[in-house]
Amino acid sequence: MKTICHIITGLNDGGAEAVLYRLCERDQNLRHVVISLTGEGKYGPLLRKAGIEVHCLDLPAGRLRIKALWHLWRLLRKMKPTIVQTWMYHADFVGGLVSRLAGVKQVFWGIRHTNLEIGKTKRSTRLIACLNAMLSKCIPHQIICCAIEAKQVHQNLGYDSKKLVVIPNGYDLKLFNETNQAQLKIDFDLSETTMTIGMVGRFDPQKDHRNLIEALALLKTKIDNFACFLIGRGLDQNNTSLIKKIESLELPKHILLLGQRNDIPKVMNSLDVHVLSSSFGEAFPNVLAEAMACGTPCVTTDVGDARLIVGETGWVVPPSQPKALADAILSAFYEKTTQPQKWRERKILARQRIVDNFGLETMIEKYHKCWLIDANP
Repeated sequence: MKTICHIITGLNDGGAEAVLYRLCERDQNLRHVVISLTGEGKYGPLLRKAGIEVHCLDLPAGRLRIKALWHLWRLLRKMKPTIVQTWMYHADFVGGLVSRLAGVKQVFWGIRHTNLEIGKTKRSTRLIACLNAMLSKCIPHQIICCAIEAKQVHQNLGYDSKKLVVIPNGYDLKLFNETNQAQLKIDFDLSETTMTIGMVGRFDPQKDHRNLIEALALLKTKIDNFACFLIGRGLDQNNTSLIKKIESLELPKHILLLGQRNDIPKVMNSLDVHVLSSSFGEAFPNVLAEAMACGTPCVTTDVGDARLIVGETGWVVPPSQPKALADAILSAFYEKTTQPQKWRERKILARQRIVDNFGLETMIEKYHKCWLIDANP
């Protein structure tokens, strides 16, 4: 059985990590091995449970250690993988160079980022991206981007344009389905007529929760029967700055902080509308596809490939414009309450768009094609 060795910066709870996990767990026709430059995070134990071999180099953030690099070189020499697939800038740089030194001929990079603006991206990240642009002509065989915009941004940065290919993320449609349970309404004792809005995403400047909260304040001047659930790391009662912002706009009864959860499909199924308010940095926003796979229409800012994902099934507005975001949510509310048939059709189309374009098996097939591997047993 052919061996694919994945080298990734870390295995914490993130979009790239989730895609790597889905790819390795579902693809039974190839042997997948995962090497994390740092720790095992959330996905290390999950990968091991799925029978995937995992190694952690435990590098501290932003630092290289000769001993860890030597360990990586020895692992690769012993493993003799058919392919090395790296994920994200630091792994592309470190994993690519060490793989070549270990004699691996087929190295594929993975790009998951679209924004490298000063002030919005760490200086060290921009430096590594620029170094990778120079190395792209000699280290990787091909460079897999998860989004069309990511390809365009890195082509402009100087990456070898002939090697850049796009493979959108794929989703396990058995996990995300259209059962449309109203569990959150039950859990929080909300009426059936309450409009449930939600946003899944860690508390981070990139996600621009301020934009969403200010949009909800504008929405409150038009309608009052709504509840917005904020789900993700840092979105809990310990976030005093966020709570002050919510209180200053008189929104405590409308915004519920749920923190990080492990039942995202249930959350998505419980929402009437999922919102993504990001202002930058998104490549291929997983949360949009996951919500749509549950038959939940989306309102999103125009970041990364969000417009491509949503298509005609939702609403796309400019980033950092609370009024535009509020107007789009209001449009969804009015359609749901006054045009129930059109709303039902929208939900069906949202699910079908993911089924037709972004299924997990489709993504795996595209990776095999890019790797030039026939994975049939």
